[in-house]
Amino acid sequence: MNALHINGNDLTLAAVREVASERRAALLSPDAREAVDRARAVVDALVAGNKVAYAITTGVGKLSDVRIVGDQIRELQVNLVRSHAVGVGEPLSAAETRAMMLLRANSLSKGYSGVRAVVIDTICEMLNRGVTPFVPSQGSVGASGDLAPLAHLALALIGEGECIDEKGARVPSADALKRAQVKPLVLEAKEAVSLINGTQAMLGVGTLALLAAETLVDSADVIGGLACDALKGTDAAFDERIHKARPHNGQMKTAANLRHMLEGSQIRESHRECGRVQDAYSLRCIPQVHGAVRDTLAHCREVFETEANSAVDNPLVFIADPMKVVGDIISGGNFHGEPVAFALDFLAIALSALAGISERRIERLVNPALSEGLPPFLAPGAGLNSGFMMPQVTAAALVSENKVLSHPASVDSITTSGNKEDYVSMGMTAAIKLKRIVENTRNVLAIEAMAVAQALDFLAPLKTSRRGQAAHAAIRSVCPTMEKDRVMYQDFARIAELIASGKVAEVVQ
Repeated sequence: MNALHINGNDLTLAAVREVASERRAALLSPDAREAVDRARAVVDALVAGNKVAYAITTGVGKLSDVRIVGDQIRELQVNLVRSHAVGVGEPLSAAETRAMMLLRANSLSKGYSGVRAVVIDTICEMLNRGVTPFVPSQGSVGASGDLAPLAHLALALIGEGECIDEKGARVPSADALKRAQVKPLVLEAKEAVSLINGTQAMLGVGTLALLAAETLVDSADVIGGLACDALKGTDAAFDERIHKARPHNGQMKTAANLRHMLEGSQIRESHRECGRVQDAYSLRCIPQVHGAVRDTLAHCREVFETEANSAVDNPLVFIADPMKVVGDIISGGNFHGEPVAFALDFLAIALSALAGISERRIERLVNPALSEGLPPFLAPGAGLNSGFMMPQVTAAALVSENKVLSHPASVDSITTSGNKEDYVSMGMTAAIKLKRIVENTRNVLAIEAMAVAQALDFLAPLKTSRRGQAAHAAIRSVCPTMEKDRVMYQDFARIAELIASGKVAEVVQ
């Protein structure tokens, strides 16, 4: 891939994934470099004139009334980074950390933060040469941004703290930078607060979760369509006229996917005159439920893309006259994570619903009172074999866990920094629990996929649709038919990986 040129204005979520997960290189664009240099000149002029500005010539938070002068300014930068690197708990993954780094660099590239261009260049060098800071996932309340996680990034930039090598081991940052031939930074006025003040940790985790969720909802349409066919459901509920009468974009998209999934199915034709008027909600209302999830994802994507291209530190530098070193440095609150926190919580709720309706379809597949003639628990020789009795229990456990995790973090707040920071977003908490919900939902869909493939095998020689056969073949490529009871947890893991790869979703893409 060609290198990504960042400028703070047009970063896409797809590009974040490419840098975070596929190791695409990132560079500061020439136009952005000019904007960054102009803002920096305003900061340098303020320091030279010994004027008062928050976090440049003062302390931070409750200590903002303490003046910092002369050589203390450089000392303040190091002290801020060290004192704020207080994270605990499991570290972010390498991809999440890289996403955070790119998002931070892109925000600084807008030219409102007053950092030197070398700060952005160094972050890009670390990305391009595989230097990944060790960033604990806990310790942020989501305002003033993700202070602790971002401070661990800044700590690595100055050659302190730790990094994660390619084997996952923790190594001193100084050694990691030296091996990669990246020169540690000596931070100048304002640069520490510009690095640690922002929403990029919650946004980095949330962006990768959103991208995974978009694959999950497409996969759920495929798997749900297979379940509808296997349970001898009707496609009448997916008639385009119904959905045009309530034209939510997501609902219409899912209904179209389901029509495609059942088109040409021999199973569907075999019971077209059965007399059953309508199906249970978990089949009939797939467009309404999956569609609402789609619309939620679309909303969250808009929020995340806006945030990815925003200036979110404090204070910000505004150029009054581009031809002169004249500008204003204004304190505000763009670091507050509430917009992102709300979106993260909304995502959690939506994915919990996606998993919930999937589990109800699993129940219908395994319950002989509901499964339209399929063997009890999809077991060959039911009684001697238990079949899918326990996988439904696992799905129920995951769905119930999601219900707890989907309680919104953003409705909470706790006072910090001597009551100066008295209302916070808890956005990072929302992001961390969303990760678990994504994993749980993927596993529930994996269980449904394995169960529905088994159900379709029982219906042979009747075949599902062409698209359904492609999805069935993809599942069978990693998971053979259950001829008798066997250990299934590895099957679930392989199918979950298949879903994550997009190979199930591509059936309707």
